Amino acid sequence: MSYPSLHITFLGTGTSTGVPMIGCNCNVCTSADTRDNRLRTSILIETAHTNIVIDTTPDFRQQMLRINNHKLDAVLFTHPHKDHTGGLDDVRAYNFFSGKAMDVYANSLTEEALKREFAYVFADKRYPGIPELNLITIDETPFNINDVPVIPIMVWHYKMPVYAYRFGNFTYITDANRIDEAQKEKIRGSEIMVVNALRKEDHISHFTLQQAIDLVEELEVKEAYFTHISHQLGRHEEIEHILPAHIHMAYDGLQLTV
Repeated sequence: MSYPSLHITFLGTGTSTGVPMIGCNCNVCTSADTRDNRLRTSILIETAHTNIVIDTTPDFRQQMLRINNHKLDAVLFTHPHKDHTGGLDDVRAYNFFSGKAMDVYANSLTEEALKREFAYVFADKRYPGIPELNLITIDETPFNINDVPVIPIMVWHYKMPVYAYRFGNFTYITDANRIDEAQKEKIRGSEIMVVNALRKEDHISHFTLQQAIDLVEELEVKEAYFTHISHQLGRHEEIEHILPAHIHMAYDGLQLTV
């Protein structure tokens, strides 16, 4: 199978509170390094024909404005938590200019949450100007979004199943703290992997820094980037300095070509 060249933009790399966190005066939240300013976690995947956003965070509008994005073909959700779905209403701007509904891919758990939290979008009596969505239910079966083949990978966010995704040689994992062996096989062979690394201390539902490093080494991924980062992890420059040479801290605005 041939895969298109992918251009990846990190729209946000912060945990659910973002960085800086409201009311916090720690050395990360007060850092002058722009890499320590993190909106909620999301990426934009672009090919020559297709633009896909993974998750619409509460910062979605700001994220798309600051990269001056004018085209979006689809939204792909990982799970139903609000820091990953809260900006969905703002896809209506794309409806206005494209004249068509936005394709939204989600598993049944996330779909249920979207219908509950954005009930007005799915109501029988529709108010003018609300988002136009084409909701597409997915499971672990691979599928295509236009020219982009997508392989769903089920990971665990404590007891919640979350979808990671593989696109050719690129794998994106967020909000996980455990991956079953069968699902790890879907990741092996990836040249680049993005994975969440919340902080150094143990957490009930996220990989710690060391756990994320161990996962990269176990799967023998050539290059990795950490995301969904808390202010508790430390300043970008400090953590980047202690990571293995093939592992990096992601930051808002970082771009990769795969």
